[in-house]
Amino acid sequence: MGLHLVIGNKNYSSWSMRPWIGMKAAGIPFDETVISLDAPDFKPRLAKLSGTGKVPVLIDGDIQVWESLAIVEYAAEKFPAAGLWPADAAARAHARAIAHEMHAGFLPLRRHLPMCMWRPVERRHLTSEAAANVQRIDAMWSDCRARFGAGGPFLFGKWSAADAMYAPVVSRFHTYGVEASAAARAYMDAVMALPAWKEWAAAALKEEWVLAEDEVDWPEVKRMK
Repeated sequence: MGLHLVIGNKNYSSWSMRPWIGMKAAGIPFDETVISLDAPDFKPRLAKLSGTGKVPVLIDGDIQVWESLAIVEYAAEKFPAAGLWPADAAARAHARAIAHEMHAGFLPLRRHLPMCMWRPVERRHLTSEAAANVQRIDAMWSDCRARFGAGGPFLFGKWSAADAMYAPVVSRFHTYGVEASAAARAYMDAVMALPAWKEWAAAALKEEWVLAEDEVDWPEVKRMK
């Protein structure tokens, strides 16, 4: 048996997207199960798999790993040739630092601009707190590209776990028309050009589940045609 990833809605579940795109873009094989975040049996099903009762969860035989960053770390150890962390020690330390910063922070941005893959691109006014998050992320991306990005179009040149952690932020910046620097915009374009990104987005657009709390235009649900 191989890896099996249990995730939530591809349209909304940013934490599910992180390990999914992390492994997919790195060429790590896995099967998946998608459960809507508002499914009546969501909690009972997840309680059997996750200490938190939430998605995502990675199942590898008798091993169950929850929390997005922990899943990515597990995959990086199990498949070292995939290079999910940079080989250079300084770059690897920096990649881990910004990945953890994403895992622990940017709550104003996450709340104000929820991931919604099917929403047409339309600018949303930023709160001062969300704007501060945007400024920090843009500066971080630009710094990584300048210092470590010579070997490719991603934060550390080659695709890495850090890119996986920020992929949903790329989606948020794009969907809500967030103004970004030239370096940040080029980075976003590279992420959105990935076959893995396109696969996830295509599946998200086909979903039928609607979660009101993640639709900023509610009660209107804006969907790309």
